Amino acid sequence: MADEPDPDLALHFVPAVRIDTGSASGAPVEEEVGLVREARLTIDLERIDSYTLLCTPQDDLALAAGFLLSEGIIEDLSDVAALKRCTDDPEVVRVRLVKPRPAIGDPGRNLLIVSSCGACGTEDLAARIASLPAVGDELRVGAAVLRRTVEKLRDHQPLFAACAGTHAAAIFDATGQILAAAEDAGRHNALDKAIGKCLLAGIPTRGRGVVLSGRVSLEMVGKCARAGLELVAAVSAATSLAVEVADRCNITLCAFVRGTRATVFGHARRLGARPTFGPASP
Repeated sequence: MADEPDPDLALHFVPAVRIDTGSASGAPVEEEVGLVREARLTIDLERIDSYTLLCTPQDDLALAAGFLLSEGIIEDLSDVAALKRCTDDPEVVRVRLVKPRPAIGDPGRNLLIVSSCGACGTEDLAARIASLPAVGDELRVGAAVLRRTVEKLRDHQPLFAACAGTHAAAIFDATGQILAAAEDAGRHNALDKAIGKCLLAGIPTRGRGVVLSGRVSLEMVGKCARAGLELVAAVSAATSLAVEVADRCNITLCAFVRGTRATVFGHARRLGARPTFGPASP
């Protein structure tokens, strides 16, 4: 079930004209611009259901594996009997579970899940939140390690360097070592790919942390909870519901991890800190 990503499939080059918006005398310059591709990927769950995502065509098997785990369809790779690309259609990944179930996942989920969307198709949000597990309490990370790990993320973003059109996610351990990293046009897909890479390589995600290049929303926290990730470090902001659910799931959520600062929402003990306001985290 090894994945073999092809970076050439992830970029599409098109002609464009660059103009100078600060000077009327500037002559337009023709150039070729690299764009990140978005393509359809259908995860066909044999005798159960199928899910179609819009994603960057790279690390497809990892994306499928990570999606199945982070959406609560499987608990680990031992639940999967087969995971492979369809020989007739490269945009389809076929999955067979060891023990097929009559109904799994979220019945209120839309079939088409776009690269920018996570839980938008969920009808019963309260039930979805209530189903999320609380993570363990193994991880302890030094503040300096957190900063260095975020800085390392850029080294794992070749597509971003080429087109500036992707998000990235990386799973890391207590020392700051990056165990798996991935890119995609969608934040959710990048996270699923990183989780899936760990899953396919036999690397535990429980008790680890994840660094994200973009905003942290509810659905991102939900995926982390199901993967057992204890700390989320994001370069960008977090939503109110993400903070609320992260606290409920025992996840340390850090936003605006930039330079030498980070904003920590709850469970700060994992970073060797205790808040001076409100009830202390256990």
